[in-house]
Amino acid sequence: MYHIIALAIIAVWGSTLVSTKILIQAGLRPDEIFVLRFLLAYAAIWFISPRKIWSDSIKDELMMVLLGITGGSLYFITENMAVGLTYVNNVSFIASVSPLVTMAIALCTYKGIKIRKILFVGSLLAVLGVGVVVFNGQAVLHLNPLGDLLAVATMVCFGVYCYFLKSMGDKYDPVFITRKMFFYGLLTALPIFIFQPWSFPLSGLLSAKMLLNLLFLGLVASFGCFVMWSICVNKIGAVTSSNYLYLIPLSTVVFSALFLNEPMTLIAWIGCALIMVGVYMANIGCRD
Repeated sequence: MYHIIALAIIAVWGSTLVSTKILIQAGLRPDEIFVLRFLLAYAAIWFISPRKIWSDSIKDELMMVLLGITGGSLYFITENMAVGLTYVNNVSFIASVSPLVTMAIALCTYKGIKIRKILFVGSLLAVLGVGVVVFNGQAVLHLNPLGDLLAVATMVCFGVYCYFLKSMGDKYDPVFITRKMFFYGLLTALPIFIFQPWSFPLSGLLSAKMLLNLLFLGLVASFGCFVMWSICVNKIGAVTSSNYLYLIPLSTVVFSALFLNEPMTLIAWIGCALIMVGVYMANIGCRD
């Protein structure tokens, strides 16, 4: 059941990049999108969250701050900035390699993971696929390389988030963890507005296009999906669950074709295939 839930979450997350692109094209900045998205999610989660305020120790509370940064502020702001600079397909392809980051951390810290040689072959193929996607973006589509580099930062962030989420999931309720992540994600994003004040008029948020996309990002993709993702990570493991992320590009390609008309070249398809095959092979070679 939890594998099916993980697949459903991936389908939703693959479409979020399209909604983000639509909001950016409408005038919202990446940091503004993140704050609105997480404010909605944070308000919603209080209806089902335990009334517990603090973690059991200072160490655990600091871990929640780390989850808020890697799964919240730094992850989404870099992802949103990347979407504004390059194609959503590129961002999706590159971000899908984040399971390898989770694996790398797990291999260094957890002795219970079984490793096979196919892990290294898969990792190499996935990294090669990222290189193909990035090269295609610059050489063929003439995109800003900064967008793809920001997508790499996004990849690292979510890989770290998935790994440490597992350790917290053994101690705390998934809804409590998600609520703390939303809070610290918002808190660590606020300093940005000291240097770059909010600029989008609030009245502009009331249009149907803006409102529907924000509600989808905040209530469905953030509130609903992050709660369920925390449960999945706790039930089937950080490495296994994070490897479902390699399917995100398939969802993104479909939605970007329907709503953004973004082109897909042969080289981009080859890069996507290398990434998916590589991460799948790595998943075979590494078990929780």
